Amino acid sequence: MLDDFFVRALVAGIGVALVAGPLGCFIVWRRMAYFGDTLSHAALLGVALSLLLNINTMVAVGGVCLILAALLIMLRRRDTLSSDAILGLLSHSALALGLVSLAFMTWVRIDLLGLLFGDILAVTRLDIVLIYCGGAVVLGLLALIWRRLFAATVSPDLAASEGLRPERTELVFILLTAIVIAISLKVIGALLITALLIIPAAAARRVSGSPEQMAVIAALTGAAAVAGGLYTSLHYDTPSGPSIVVAAMVLFIISLVPGGQIVRRLSQSSKGDRP
Repeated sequence: MLDDFFVRALVAGIGVALVAGPLGCFIVWRRMAYFGDTLSHAALLGVALSLLLNINTMVAVGGVCLILAALLIMLRRRDTLSSDAILGLLSHSALALGLVSLAFMTWVRIDLLGLLFGDILAVTRLDIVLIYCGGAVVLGLLALIWRRLFAATVSPDLAASEGLRPERTELVFILLTAIVIAISLKVIGALLITALLIIPAAAARRVSGSPEQMAVIAALTGAAAVAGGLYTSLHYDTPSGPSIVVAAMVLFIISLVPGGQIVRRLSQSSKGDRP
């Protein structure tokens, strides 16, 4: 079954979407879209370091993301620049450093367009195994910290007063985001990863009645976007990564119609009627 490149691409893309959906909900709730961009841009620097030091790409990307997160926290505490300015500085600096570093590695053949926009049609069985194993780890850890992370999202001060350690929970969340970015890099590319994290979650927010429901709908919306984007790419010979993002955008536009709001209200009312 997996001998067909299109089936492999579909299986890999759905695996990424199922993980990115629930994680993207927290990115939307915490208004961290720009931070997601920063981490995805840092992925290129992680790839460059993995090639230079001959280490695992996921480990390198995760390490770079954690370093950027630490720099962000440190610069925030100094209170000399706004958060947007700091994120812009770190995002574009990491992207530029990654591209320059890759340009110096003349002894390595690098598909730069594949890194930037993804090459989902070239995924292998090993890539699928890594996606689903890494995704299972991410979803398992996200389930463990769900309550603490949600409490820190609603009110960090209240979470701290209850001894939930929101700073530590946020670091775990950043690490999970880094893992998702690392396993998604080949599928959708560094420049489009954030779209798969944010757009399905934003669409799900329009029609969901609870946080848990939103996470499930976001995962399903992402999977539908992957399937729709890949079939569009196959029939119209368009780039697969951007086609997936366009399909996600179409689903978000559909969620804006009044019917989506009716579904959300019915869901909320049925939940409220329970004893």
